[in-house]
Amino acid sequence: MKHPAGQAGGAGPAPDVVRALFPSDRMDEVERYGELLATDGVVRGLIGPREVPRLWERHVVNCALLATALPRDAGIADIGSGAGLPGLVVALARPDLRVTLVEPLLRRTTFLEEAVAALGLDNVVVRRDRADALHGRETFDVVTARAVAPLERLLGWCMPLVTPHGALVAMKGDSAEDEIAAARPELERLGCAEPVIEVIAAPPSDPLPPAATDSEVVPQTRVVRVTWGDPARVSLPTSGGRGSSRASQSRSSRRKRSGS
Repeated sequence: MKHPAGQAGGAGPAPDVVRALFPSDRMDEVERYGELLATDGVVRGLIGPREVPRLWERHVVNCALLATALPRDAGIADIGSGAGLPGLVVALARPDLRVTLVEPLLRRTTFLEEAVAALGLDNVVVRRDRADALHGRETFDVVTARAVAPLERLLGWCMPLVTPHGALVAMKGDSAEDEIAAARPELERLGCAEPVIEVIAAPPSDPLPPAATDSEVVPQTRVVRVTWGDPARVSLPTSGGRGSSRASQSRSSRRKRSGS
């Protein structure tokens, strides 16, 4: 993927907190992805130009923190992946995970496919699909989403993709409590357990100054984790497996590429 002209400077070097959240042997790829976001990502309208100066802290660190809360060797679906946030970041931070990036828009899936190839990621598959198009075809240990929709709508799209013992882990900010309250009828209709709000903080790379507060020094992200109320009563179609069917993923990758 070539960097377009007029985008000099890019993301700049990754700060120490980024290096603390990724395997050392993935840092070249992490910095390359940051540069792709700051150049191609801006030109293609996937992130705004004003986001570039805070790209590492606001976007990459935010998503890498989510990766620390995911189980080992799991199949992950990132719904509405956009520029790969959080899905590509999760795949970079956690080579043990199998990550499927689900995105319906052609210009975004084109960027994602090019980024996966440029970064040499063999644990990522890109699917040009809506989430509900996968209902009854595949399930995943964890389904993630960031800035896609309010929880009330997200539940209907994502929970049919969650295995009986899996979870929806949605990235939410200060709106988490209000969104849970608004989603109560849908949570009950689907048979979900009480959602749990988790605050995930990055370990400080250096001892904190005595007068500093955690919120000033340590990056944090908030997620809402939703599981099934009674896994034994969950009835999900099994034709698609658990998010690791390479045959079905390959077939989807060859689907028509018209539209945007």
